[in-house]
Formats: sequence, C-alpha cells, structure tokens
Amino acid sequence: MTAPDTPAAIPAVETEVLLEFMFRLGQAYLACGEQTAQVELTLRRIAAAYGMRKSRVVAFPTAVFITLHDGTAERVTLAEGATHLLRLDQMADVFALGSEAQGGKLPPRTGLERLTGILRRPARFGPVGSVLGHAILTVGLALVLMPSLINLAAAAVLGAAVGVLKLFNRERAVLSVPTPVLAAAMVSALVFTAVRYGLPVSPLYLLVPPLVTFLPGAMLAFGMVELAYGDMVSGASRLIAGLVQLLLLAFGLAAGALLVGVGPESLMEWDTKVVDARWAPWAGSVVFAFGVALHFSAPRNSFGWMLLVVMAAFGAQRLATIFFGSEISGFFGTLVAMPLAYLVQMRFKGPPVAVTFLPSFWMLVPGSLGLLSVTRMLSDRAKGIDGMVTVVFAVMSIALGTLVGATLYRWATEKFGSWTLQIGRAGSYFRRQNKKR
Repeated sequence: MTAPDTPAAIPAVETEVLLEFMFRLGQAYLACGEQTAQVELTLRRIAAAYGMRKSRVVAFPTAVFITLHDGTAERVTLAEGATHLLRLDQMADVFALGSEAQGGKLPPRTGLERLTGILRRPARFGPVGSVLGHAILTVGLALVLMPSLINLAAAAVLGAAVGVLKLFNRERAVLSVPTPVLAAAMVSALVFTAVRYGLPVSPLYLLVPPLVTFLPGAMLAFGMVELAYGDMVSGASRLIAGLVQLLLLAFGLAAGALLVGVGPESLMEWDTKVVDARWAPWAGSVVFAFGVALHFSAPRNSFGWMLLVVMAAFGAQRLATIFFGSEISGFFGTLVAMPLAYLVQMRFKGPPVAVTFLPSFWMLVPGSLGLLSVTRMLSDRAKGIDGMVTVVFAVMSIALGTLVGATLYRWATEKFGSWTLQIGRAGSYFRRQNKKR
C-alpha cells in the first residue's frame, strides 16, 4: 500500500490524540513481547501515514519516547513500558489494529477506543478456563518430560494451584515480581512434602511443568537477538531481566524445599526411573498446545496454526537431539518455527507471529533447561559451573535459531517472491476447484 503523495490527501488529525494513540499502541506492542526495533519502525510508519513526516521514536522494554511535528510545533511524550504480557487474543487484535493504523485510514480517536476495548476485554474462557488451561498445559509438559501416572496426576494438581495463584496477579503490576517466587516456593514445598510422605514422584520432572509460563525463555532469546542487531540497551536489559527472573524462580524452589526441611544440597537426591513411552512426548505436545490456547485465550480459528508450529518445532528439536544433543536442539526448533510462523501470517493470512511462535518457545523449554541447571547450582558448586555454561549455550542456540529463521524467511521471500505467493494462494485455489465439482 502506498501513502498519498500530497499532505492535502491526508485527513487532518489531532496531534495530541495521535500522540496518545501511538504511545499506548507502543505500550501494547511491548506487552506482546515485540522487539523494540520493530516497535519503533511500526510507530514511525503510523506517524507518516497520518502526515507527520518529522517523527522520532525510541523504544525500550520499559519506556517509549515519541516526538511529532505537525508543521507548527513539536509535541513530545514519554510513556512507561509494559508490566505484564498480554493474552494471545489481545496480541492478535493489537497487531491487527497496528496494521490498520499503518494504512492511515483509521481515525486515531477510534483507534484509541478500540485499543482500550482490547486491553479491557476479559479472557475468552473466563477464570475457570484459565485455571483449567494451566492445569492441562502442565500435564502436557509432564507427558513430554516424565509420563508416569503419578507424575501426571501431581502435575495436574500443581498446574491448577499455580493457575489459581496467577489469577491474583492480573492487572496488578506490584505482584509481577513476587508471584513467580511464591509459585515456585509453593510448588517446591508441595513436591518435597509428597516425596517425604512416600509418593513416588520425581522432583526434577515435577518442578518445571507448573512453572513453565513463568520461564523467561522468550525474554532471554529476544534479548540475545537484539544484542546481535546492535541494540545494546534493550538487549542487555531483557537479558538481565530474564536471568534475574530465572534466579528468582530457583530461589523460590530452594525456599520451598527449606520450608519442609530439605536443604539445597539435597535437591538432586530424589529421582525415579524414566518411563519409556515414545508416543507420550508427541501426545504431550498436542495437550500442551491445547492448554496454552485455553489458558492464554487464543483467538478464534488459531489453534490449528498454533498446533502446526508447535509440532514442527518440537519435531525439529527431537530430531536434532538425536544427532547434535539437547543443548543445541533448540536452534533447530526455532529455525523451523520462525519461518513457519511468518509463512502462516504472511501467506496464509493466519494469526500474527507472536500467537503461533510463543507457544513453541514454551514447548522447546529453553528456560526450563536453565532452571534445572540453576537448581543444580544450588546443590553442587562443581555442577553449577557446568549448569551456567549449559544455560548460556542453550539460550544462544535458541536466539541464533530465531535470528537465522527470520532472516531465512526474508531472504526466501525476496528471492522467490512470486513462488511463495502462489503457495499462499494454493488453499483458495483448491477450494474453488472443489466447489466447481
């Protein structure tokens, strides 16, 4: 779409309203986990679409700076960043609203009203659906890690308990930091209490699934990507915030264990025999995707696309584990997931990349690998060094896969643009042929 050639063709807008719409939309993009460079580019395009040719935008994970010049004066604003991630349905609507605003045909005041409605909209499945979804995704991940019946039952109970705890964190920025610590302490205390009373559960495989939605895998990976692009401030801040959150989760695990009389040196003592069920991880990935869709209120008609990306990423990771080991397998998972997520959005008119790609991040469990490594750090100093190296290596492989996957898609689109366009039209072509028959 091309912008009008003359300023006269652009309807007059109120600069103050446009400025408010832009910074609130920027906050929403940051709450979607979008990269800061992309947020800046999108907001500058919106300003240009409304005739503001002299605009400056600087975005950080915690703040947005915007200046607009309407021909008579320069207006400046500073807004704080996001305090919590949006749900998947909200992410889809925010990206759709941003795309519409870049065309310049949406009045800024109308955009503000729509954005307010998006942010205030309740979850599609309500509080009960959110808690149930968290329990289901926890069971799905437990199927991937340790598919014993007692572990699955315990995972369902722990997942529901954490889901209830997360309900109290909604729209409360002051609880965003202590909630993961309290959840980790609660999970750890319940797991080790069960072990003390003789239940045959495996702590190593039960500590991670209920806490997977707190793991900062995406934050760490996107921080590495921003550092690779030269965005030092945003990349470093995301990286440090992710590592701090990881350490807080490990602290919560240790605190919960201490509450029931288990010292840090004993965190690695208990283990059970791994159940050999080759079908379980694949079934677990499907259950996990369904739980994510329910807990995070996936937009309508998006579950099939989510499941496609999750299964593709999981399959690539499992295959890479056989040949290259688990530490680097995340690279191949995101290498497949990122181009596929872009293909779904751009060529098949599916949900935004964030909606289909974020669940695959949790499925690959980059943060859980780091969490287990940090747990080992608490129990053994010698293992702690190896654990930290494993964390750094896993995060770098995930980030590199994300970066290479996005670059690969852009290169393929530019190189074989007409060919990929035909792929996007294949579905409608076959539907027309079926109707003719």
